[in-house]
Amino acid sequence: RIPELLAALEAGEALAVISDAGLPGISDPGEALVAEARQQGRTVICIPGPSAVTTALVSSGLPCGRFCFEGFLPPKANQRRQRLAQLASDERTLVLFEAPHRLVELLEDLLTVMGDRPLRVARELTKKHEQQVGPTVRAALSHFQTTPPLGECTLVLGGAPPEAPQPFDPQALRQALDGLVAGGMSNREAAKTLAERSGHSKRELYALLHSPGPDAP
Repeated sequence: RIPELLAALEAGEALAVISDAGLPGISDPGEALVAEARQQGRTVICIPGPSAVTTALVSSGLPCGRFCFEGFLPPKANQRRQRLAQLASDERTLVLFEAPHRLVELLEDLLTVMGDRPLRVARELTKKHEQQVGPTVRAALSHFQTTPPLGECTLVLGGAPPEAPQPFDPQALRQALDGLVAGGMSNREAAKTLAERSGHSKRELYALLHSPGPDAP
């Protein structure tokens, strides 16, 4: 109906997009309407309402300062596991949506790909029969294997634990730095990039770039 609604805007009408479940535009067809309206230069005003994303996140007890919202993952198992593998090293809290008939499969994949992390599975948020199940992936899986969920769920998953710094191996680090520089980075960019990956000091790595290489006489 987007062309019909855009035509109404063109005719001077004002439109309101409302929902009886959540905030329109978050994993919702309202997103496409807003995008088209913006492309045509229309004014779009959002009046804040409840959103399962932020409601589940805030009530989960998991870190809220930095989080990643992925919505619904691919329904096919292989594609879903590939997406989870891409997200596995992200240290931010992860928020997902899932349909009830795929929830157990998703929890099984989370346990396999990401391990037994902190997790809250929330449904019917702010309603009389609100439910939150956790506190880990394994515990939630055990619960829903015996008690099938009713209705869509919001999952809030703890991020990956920070990686321990790698041992300071000058030869290996110098080779990594040389590879980054050969790829087009400046010395400073290479030192900064490897510092973020390895946990070592950017100053140490920059100095390593200016030291004699392993093949120097």
